[in-house]
Amino acid sequence: MQLKLGPLLRYVDETRATVWVETTSAGEVEVLGHRAPTWSVHGHHYALVLVEGLQPASATPYEVHLDGVKVWPLEDSPYGPSVIRTPQADGAFRLAFGSCRRSAPFDEQGFKEFGPDALVALAERMAAGDAEWPDALLLLGDQVYADDPSDAVLEKLRAAHGGRQGSEVADEIGNFEEYTWLYDDAWLTPAVRWLFSTVPLCMLLDDHDLRDDWNTSLTWRRWVTTQPWWHDRVAGAYASYWVYQHLGNLSPEQLDKDPTYAAMRGLDDVDERSSYLDAFAWEADEDPASTRWSFYRDFGARSRGVRLVAVDSRCSRHLEPGDRAMVDAHEWEWVRRHTVDAVEPIHHLLLASTLPFLLSPGLHHLEGWDEAISSGAWGPPGARLGEKIRQGMDLEHWASFRNSFDDLTDLLADLVRSDDPPTSILMLSGDVHCSYLTEASLRDADHPGTAIRQLTMSPFRNPVGRHIQLANKLLDSRVLTKVLHRLARSAGVRDVAASWRTAYGPWFDNGVMTVTVDGDDVAVDVDHAAVEQGRQVLASTLHYQIRA
Repeated sequence: MQLKLGPLLRYVDETRATVWVETTSAGEVEVLGHRAPTWSVHGHHYALVLVEGLQPASATPYEVHLDGVKVWPLEDSPYGPSVIRTPQADGAFRLAFGSCRRSAPFDEQGFKEFGPDALVALAERMAAGDAEWPDALLLLGDQVYADDPSDAVLEKLRAAHGGRQGSEVADEIGNFEEYTWLYDDAWLTPAVRWLFSTVPLCMLLDDHDLRDDWNTSLTWRRWVTTQPWWHDRVAGAYASYWVYQHLGNLSPEQLDKDPTYAAMRGLDDVDERSSYLDAFAWEADEDPASTRWSFYRDFGARSRGVRLVAVDSRCSRHLEPGDRAMVDAHEWEWVRRHTVDAVEPIHHLLLASTLPFLLSPGLHHLEGWDEAISSGAWGPPGARLGEKIRQGMDLEHWASFRNSFDDLTDLLADLVRSDDPPTSILMLSGDVHCSYLTEASLRDADHPGTAIRQLTMSPFRNPVGRHIQLANKLLDSRVLTKVLHRLARSAGVRDVAASWRTAYGPWFDNGVMTVTVDGDDVAVDVDHAAVEQGRQVLASTLHYQIRA
């Protein structure tokens, strides 16, 4: 029995932590004297170990033992020990985040095509003791690319499925087994492996976890669900996402109530477990209300602390023209329950979505116009044109789901009008392969005591071409913004109850963004990755203090 992947440090609170591992065979996993048996699906073995009795505000090095044999840390690791750090009730809290990370070698060609890896650079900086460590790391989608795998995975696909050549998905991931190759490829990088073993991880999935433009529109979905490869692809995507990413998002109390987790530990036969997980995955796509990928975590003091609400903006969409929603009613009720209707007041709300809530104003108007004509504002010819533009330009953000954007502004207004409004509402996103900071205000609700910001960080490692960079800058220009605003109004698109401006950015380099909350004070640091003397490092780009 050997350690195949991990350990990943997932949920951490004042006295508890969960540690995820994948092993090569069945057995018992031990972390700090706490044990869990493995369970298996599709020939792969996993365990999630609950560690209890940790001291608050402590840092505890840990080892992983399999059937009594130490397997972690690795003997030849250049990094320090893996550590579980429990939070301080009144100390500063730091959350690092971003999205979109491609796997490629760290050689001249890899750096030329994809640039340096911001997560590797973050790990190297932490190991060197050059900066404060983040208390949590939020991965906002596209950690694996099922529709565009690395050369290493592509070689395995072609060796295993030479007969699939000629299919449009011949070079794409097709099932659960092949998804495991993606995670091995992405998470076995030594620096990243140590980083993930030491900083608690939160994760959301986005389109490349399954396929580019996933759930862009009803037209797209009607096409894709007729494809012969769709069933195995979607079952493998959701099942592997549940195992590798979502399971660790849950608190111990939520794990106790999760029927899928209970089935994985309770069913005796591997075929039964695999069939159960596949059926769960298929139903998650067929009936989004059957499961929930959104989650929340509280950081810092239990009262007046920091709450992260991570919103699934990909799987729970409602795509009917005229009634489109980025988040369906079932999911949005959950979002409101853990924000506006939260039992305890929220001092700082981190509202996360893989896709940005606030785009550059020009792009916002373009997406509103496209949604309107796609829904028939300019008749059938306009609808066909709008659909082509939507899929061709990836116009699928919150701005292109105007009902949901209105729901968002209503939620923000309700929060700032509450008896005890948050000091800050920070909307965290990735996806767009650039980073920027937006200052926002509501038109119909005064909020002198609440700062509202959009913080967008992408990519960790997947830069875009010069032509896309130029298009982004043009869409943020004053002249084009006015033209697109008029175009949207001509299609009957009403203005929203908010205004905003891009205060800093956009930047297009690989990087990571960090939010630091210390009492009422909030700071944002933008760091971009570079290669210096053969080492991948983070260079400070912006330090920004938030004031309400």
